[in-house]
Amino acid sequence: MVSGVHPSGDERFGLVDTALTRARYAPDQLIELLHVAQGIFGHLSPDVLHYLARELRLPPSTVFGVATFYSLFTFEPPGDHSCTVCTGTACFVEGADEIVAALQDAHGVVAGHTAPDRRFALSTARCLGSCGMAPVIVVDGAVSGYATVESTLQAVQAVLAEEVAG
Repeated sequence: MVSGVHPSGDERFGLVDTALTRARYAPDQLIELLHVAQGIFGHLSPDVLHYLARELRLPPSTVFGVATFYSLFTFEPPGDHSCTVCTGTACFVEGADEIVAALQDAHGVVAGHTAPDRRFALSTARCLGSCGMAPVIVVDGAVSGYATVESTLQAVQAVLAEEVAG
């Protein structure tokens, strides 16, 4: 198979080519290759999805359909900092929705999106598997349980302030 040279000249596509070679361009490796591409680019843009479709000789609709089926794939560039709020049953009962609403109000971003300045992304998860510590949040990869509106806003403000100070 001919390795794809992307017209943009973005060298990260070379890393995708390496993964494609390891996967032997097998269409049944699509999900793994989507994970690899997301790891390389931070998200799955239409350009990346079309590239994978072409290289795997799959219809773009198939690649897009698989990518959009799984909630672990994201289609927007990530923010510099992120907060994920678990909205599973236990977290919901303990006030997760109030935490999400407070973050949306404080940072002007809707859950599932990144603020226009790309500094902060807010997302929700159906269950993070830590129901005994509900509500659970993840700020820049650090998991915190028994979160409150106040503790969450402080945690997010702290990571945003570190960026300014550091």
